[in-house]
Amino acid sequence: MKTVEIYIAVRASEGRPRPVAPGGAPGVARFVCKTNPSEPSTMASVRLSSAQPAGTQSLAIAFSDGSEAVYSLMWLLDSCPEGFHPQTGERAFDLLSVPDALLLRCADILSDGRLELQWEHEGPASHFSADWLAAHRPGTPRADAAIVTHRYWRAADLPDGAPRHDARAILNDDAALMAWLVDTKKHGLTIVHDIEGKGEASMAIARRIGFLRETNFGQTFEVINKADPNNLAYTSLALALHTDLTNQETPPGYQFLHCITNDAEGGGSVFADGFAMAQVLRDSDPQAFETLARTRIPCRFFDRECDIRTHQPVITLDATGAIQEIRFNAHLVDIIDLPIASVDAWYRAYRAFMRLTRDPAFRLSFRMAAGEMTAFDNRRILHGREAFNPATGNRHLHGCYVDRVEYDSRMRMLDRT
Repeated sequence: MKTVEIYIAVRASEGRPRPVAPGGAPGVARFVCKTNPSEPSTMASVRLSSAQPAGTQSLAIAFSDGSEAVYSLMWLLDSCPEGFHPQTGERAFDLLSVPDALLLRCADILSDGRLELQWEHEGPASHFSADWLAAHRPGTPRADAAIVTHRYWRAADLPDGAPRHDARAILNDDAALMAWLVDTKKHGLTIVHDIEGKGEASMAIARRIGFLRETNFGQTFEVINKADPNNLAYTSLALALHTDLTNQETPPGYQFLHCITNDAEGGGSVFADGFAMAQVLRDSDPQAFETLARTRIPCRFFDRECDIRTHQPVITLDATGAIQEIRFNAHLVDIIDLPIASVDAWYRAYRAFMRLTRDPAFRLSFRMAAGEMTAFDNRRILHGREAFNPATGNRHLHGCYVDRVEYDSRMRMLDRT
């Protein structure tokens, strides 16, 4: 038998003695738990070696691989797998149903290897497997198949153009679908080729990911030269590099543009990695980068049907300071409403980023052919086009969006299979 010593705090308000553990503090009682290493265990890779208090509100746990971790008692109670509904997986435990200062009555390492915690307050015991505790060490994010390391690029980094994927494979093979999703997230841009049919054929590919994002332009949209346009995309004019719908509270995530026909003179497509340009700005002009990351500016789209506005920065960072999003669309920037003390600094920073978008080193240009579809992260990749002459032929792209949350969800579900 293996002896594991655990020191557990005891609530003194119930009139019980307040023993002092050897080398411990008042209010701590000593318990001894015994486990038999030869008994069967449900653990797949690691076992519990010991557990003992680290202060009055936390528990230090040692594992058979020699590692240790300290867990908050409140966290253990709140995160206990038995506190989640067995069918929905949602938390059913009421966090305010327990005292502010949790106290353990006893702890046991059971014969199946699980840790059992019994509490002084009324309520069921908590049970944890060693693997579960090891996987959820404090500060350890849940494993996520949707996390893909971004590969920033310039045009020279893609000598063969954007990565290409076959439409039939994506439609019929989950492994091919996952490979495409990973590639698109890594580079921010891919091309799907050999799409059979017109608009609905490409929408079937997008729906392999998830629900389509509906906007004021509809669930899908036709990028053609219109007689009465409400957006510059619906003209034959050149479009500077931009991200779509920066006026939205949350711009669409991934965009899909399926080329139906492209036989007019001009009309070439242009793409650039906004994250790569932002990183160059961060390295070369930190002050400009910080200005674009902290200054919220007004963006607006309006027509006869809507007036959609927001104030957001050009560059959004995540909690770690990593670049998370680019909102760059000079056509949708409203009248700048910054105070005089900061407006010139913002213009200097904005112009510095704009110059990078005009640098040929970042611009990947190519002509889309009928049956091809570009798939790109609209909150990372900037896109534009050359002007075209509608008198010489047609240029028709069929488009839609899928939000990042839908995209990531699909990657996680594919990872389960």
